[in-house]
Amino acid sequence: MVQRQTLDQLAEYLAYELEEGRETVEQERETLASVARKVKACRRCPLGAARTQAVPGQGNATPEILFVGEAPGADEDRQGLAFVGAEGQLLSRMIEAMGYTREQVFITNVVKCRPPDNRPPLPDELSACRSYLLAQVRRLRPKAIVALGAVPTRAMLGTETAISQLRGQWHTFENIRLMPTYHPAYLLRNPKAKHEVWNDLKAVLAFLGRTPPARQSKTET
Repeated sequence: MVQRQTLDQLAEYLAYELEEGRETVEQERETLASVARKVKACRRCPLGAARTQAVPGQGNATPEILFVGEAPGADEDRQGLAFVGAEGQLLSRMIEAMGYTREQVFITNVVKCRPPDNRPPLPDELSACRSYLLAQVRRLRPKAIVALGAVPTRAMLGTETAISQLRGQWHTFENIRLMPTYHPAYLLRNPKAKHEVWNDLKAVLAFLGRTPPARQSKTET
């Protein structure tokens, strides 16, 4: 009887592992376009019904760096593009100071639809979007991920530690090096923190074997 139970448990475990393997293979096969289509059709949480447009993210399909923010704001909701408002303009300057253009990196958010009044995403909203982010990361396979702010950092690392304690230190997500730093919105409110963010971005460049362009090396975001 015990042997039969053991065999049944083994069969159940193998069936579970097979299904998990199938899901992983399907995620690996997904293209960025197919992920974007799923995001735009998504109704997994109430944000899908309230949005103007979903914001899958945009950029290079083979980037060295993936930037991950929190969620779309009003401008992003209208245009369907990630980081296009004042925060996006600052992010563009940060990217340019590193020696890249927006077209050379990929930019997305952990949540693909705008929360009401730009409030932080709720746990169920983060959970609903997690598979989209995973599919993007597995398809893009960047050399480094920059997590912009507390929300994406905590969502990817599964921690409640403060961003002030996590930033500037290397972590790992999906076997890819991840550098947390402050969100551009925080920098707009607290310009003095730009120096810390620039140090974080220079650490990313060092990891990639790059240095900031000489003409911009003193331009701290």
